[in-house]
Amino acid sequence: MLQILFRGTRTTPSYRLAMRTFHLGEFTVRRMGFGAMQLPGRGVMGPPRDHDEAIRVLRRAVERGVNHIDTAQFYGPDVANQLIREALHPYPEDLVLVTKVGSLRDAAGNWNPAQRPEQLRAAVEDNLRTLGIERIGAVNLRLMDHEPDDPAQRVPLEDKLAELVALREEGKLAGVGISTASVAQVQQAIEQADAVCVQNAYSLLDQSDVAVLDLCDEHGIAYVPYFPLGSAFPHLPKVTDDPAVQAVAARLGATPAQVGLAWLLAHRKNVLLIPGTSSVAHLEQNLAAADLALGPDDLAELDR
Repeated sequence: MLQILFRGTRTTPSYRLAMRTFHLGEFTVRRMGFGAMQLPGRGVMGPPRDHDEAIRVLRRAVERGVNHIDTAQFYGPDVANQLIREALHPYPEDLVLVTKVGSLRDAAGNWNPAQRPEQLRAAVEDNLRTLGIERIGAVNLRLMDHEPDDPAQRVPLEDKLAELVALREEGKLAGVGISTASVAQVQQAIEQADAVCVQNAYSLLDQSDVAVLDLCDEHGIAYVPYFPLGSAFPHLPKVTDDPAVQAVAARLGATPAQVGLAWLLAHRKNVLLIPGTSSVAHLEQNLAAADLALGPDDLAELDR
């Protein structure tokens, strides 16, 4: 049976709330959020396999207290945003919708760069339109993994951040974030755009981004890891396959995925999680990770 305990020694309601929440710019959000990437069809393309279940997932997430949903216009494309609007509009007052810009999908499902300032602006406008809102909680500038082949897409980071800052000043977004970024790029985003969040790959098995996590922690910025359970690619290691994770999970009566997510929450107070799913049952399992207590021995075993 899953052990639902609260980490720490103090148990006052205000302390519990403080440990379960963190700020995302001007907003306070629960540290366990929801990512919409898995709502569209296979390959993040086209309609969901089960439309009604996708709607139930979104509504159940909000019912369970999730108030931070991460999405993108290029999830589908359009599909994730349309599902969010159908399921949740008019939105709860405390719901913070976060999106990302910097990429476009083609008919073959490729992720193509869209890094020019006018493309970033158009993407923000598209997100506003499809979500049915006037202001986005935060917009992450999704940098490309490699230098684009197209010279027109090799835009200085300064220019890209300046466009998002301009959109913020126009009232179309509340905060600027950055994704797939190096320490130097995150530092620049902090200095130029007062960045409120960073989305990079990080997990128990891949802590190579710890310098960025440290920088975010130092500045009180939300760190939102993608691939929180390891790589989505079949040939790379997954947290749920790790023997230490499996041993801790068996001891606590939890799933290995819950242990991997709980470790991230225990690891740093500024970590916000956005695990995604298209299943209500899987959603419930993910949300339960926020209540999984990892004791000192568990953490020591995992950290080793």
